[in-house]
Amino acid sequence: MPTRVVVLGAGFGGLELCTRLAGELGDDVQITLIDKSDSFVFGFSKLDVMFGRQVLEDARLYYRDLAAPGVDFRRETVRSIDPVTRTVATDDNRYTADILVVALGADLDLAATPGLAEGGHEFYTPAGAERLRDVLDEFESGHIVVGVLGPFFKCPPAPNEAALMLHDYLCARGIRDQVTIHLVTSMPAPIPISHETSDAIVAMLVERGIDHRPASKVTRLDPAARTLHLADGGTVRCDLLLGIPVHCAPAVAVESGLTDDGWIAVDPATFATRFPDVYAIGDVTSAPVPRAGSIAEGEAATLADVLVARLRGGAPPPPYQGNAICYIEAGGDRVARVDVNFLSGAAPTAAFHPPSERYAAEKRSFAATRRARWFGKE
Repeated sequence: MPTRVVVLGAGFGGLELCTRLAGELGDDVQITLIDKSDSFVFGFSKLDVMFGRQVLEDARLYYRDLAAPGVDFRRETVRSIDPVTRTVATDDNRYTADILVVALGADLDLAATPGLAEGGHEFYTPAGAERLRDVLDEFESGHIVVGVLGPFFKCPPAPNEAALMLHDYLCARGIRDQVTIHLVTSMPAPIPISHETSDAIVAMLVERGIDHRPASKVTRLDPAARTLHLADGGTVRCDLLLGIPVHCAPAVAVESGLTDDGWIAVDPATFATRFPDVYAIGDVTSAPVPRAGSIAEGEAATLADVLVARLRGGAPPPPYQGNAICYIEAGGDRVARVDVNFLSGAAPTAAFHPPSERYAAEKRSFAATRRARWFGKE
């Protein structure tokens, strides 16, 4: 009998894992991939949608087009997880796995920041980015705040990219002089593990006249007074908030007993949880790496090696190294590149490569490679 592998979540991690297992194990595995959405959207595509550079429908990659043979995709919502029996209940079915992988990502908690749901906007979902496109089109003057509202979040460069792309967008509309851009973030620096990278990003913000406020904790938004309140007692004028909400593990993962201190604890070398034959990858874990798509993809590759060695026999693979490439939109159709390593050395490192058209082309190639690998799209 084939080994039953059930993967919950079809983001970077779930897609890469299923593609690898289907390609290398073939009929030896029966793979079920479950996600509540019908399509995948690259995180960076949401910025393109928000600033009118891409239509949301064109950014969608539908799971019905999955390229990996033998992967049974189910568009269903996970209602409960029993990690002891490896049983999953959805709104339509019930599944029992020999190997269960949780890759459900992180949810956005808008209610954690008073005033956000009533008077702010988020751009971390496709629908939120699409709504903001129309809001931005009608904005003529005032104060726009790109605000990080929690202590950590998916894709650390994203708020800086949003601010830089907003500058270009306003310049193209001829209203940059009528708008003040503020970047308020809980992070002490754009990329805390690298002074070089952080200094380069801050210099780009300063060059464009963007007010950068690091290490600032937002406590609430007062929509009526158009004011963002900070924990240190300070305030920021805010006519329009582009917010990155507080992140949390999906409720179904918390209710299952999988989480510890809010997230799923894993062995960072193999991504095993404390439950036998249950693994977790990506944003839902507390692995000592940032939450980012390229990180989740790398974790999935390591877990694929672990499972292939286990099911086919052979020596255990090397542990996860924490390597990733991060592309940062710098405005003007140029992209910077950062090569990060979090687990291989004595301390995390990040090598910064200045913005160029070369890295913009490299980023496009990155997306094209995954479209082809996961969905068979050119």
